[in-house]
Amino acid sequence: MQSNSNMSELTKERSALLAFLWKNRKVLVIITGVAFVVSVLVSLLLTPLYLSTAVVFPTASSNVSFSEQRNVKAGSMDFGEEDQAEQLVQILSSSRIKDKIVAKYDLLNHYEIDPNDQNKNFKLNEEYNDHFSFTRTKFGSIQIDVLDKDPELAAKMANDIVDLIDTVKNEMIRERTRPAFEINIRKMKQLEKDKDSVINRLDSLAKLGVVSTDVRSNLFQALVDSKSPEEKRDIKAQIDANMKFGSLFDALEHKRNEMIINIETFKVAYEQAESDANAQFNHKFVVEKAVVADKKEKPKRMIIVLVATLGGFVLGVFFLLIRDKIQELKALN
Repeated sequence: MQSNSNMSELTKERSALLAFLWKNRKVLVIITGVAFVVSVLVSLLLTPLYLSTAVVFPTASSNVSFSEQRNVKAGSMDFGEEDQAEQLVQILSSSRIKDKIVAKYDLLNHYEIDPNDQNKNFKLNEEYNDHFSFTRTKFGSIQIDVLDKDPELAAKMANDIVDLIDTVKNEMIRERTRPAFEINIRKMKQLEKDKDSVINRLDSLAKLGVVSTDVRSNLFQALVDSKSPEEKRDIKAQIDANMKFGSLFDALEHKRNEMIINIETFKVAYEQAESDANAQFNHKFVVEKAVVADKKEKPKRMIIVLVATLGGFVLGVFFLLIRDKIQELKALN
């Protein structure tokens, strides 16, 4: 019984709604017609925008290793994973790239923003975010979308952004690695300077006749084998010099050998720092370069007209219902 009663009430409400719509059909036709005409005019006035899309993959690794013990998991030919893709999206969305594109294509003037406007930066950011988007696809690639009223300009800007990936990321890397390389330069110069100082002291001792340990042991035999008094005197003077400075010579020679080994070991870190600071790495694989669009992306005029017309009809019904309700309340009072 209750179910039948509910069905009866629903039928009555439907009938009342249909009767209401029929009663006000002329007003609804006018409102819907006005919405249709206005939406058509507005859609025709909207500037058409063309979409250019480029697709890139991040690289897994962008460095050259000089150490045999350094195990790099990903090589320069490997595609990057989720972390590298997210990092690349952040770089693409950064002001570093935006500022370069804005300056190169004079987007402030291109988007017709008054340079004297106090809110020019806010408006420029709004326009930039509306026309440029960077998204990570389900395949791990990065999609670069650029919308513009000029299809050729849209393609140029999209491809320039692709090229700027390497420029900007290399700038960021150099900001971090250049100071480290300069420290390595100073350390290498100091090591070379210390080595040269030791070598100069060894040369000074050598001029006095001081020789290395293996040669020094032969001086006494040379003294015995000497033929003339002058030769004996020279060899004896050399023996005295070795007796006086021999231990110093041996210590300096040992220190020099250690310094040479340290310099050779440090050269690995030095060359790595030099490579990181100066090399121009490629940080992306270009899957698809942007091309000039031959069909507009926005606005979708048919959708605009349909939505606006339907919206006009619904708002008209809502307005008439409110009007009738107000009239009923006035009648009761």
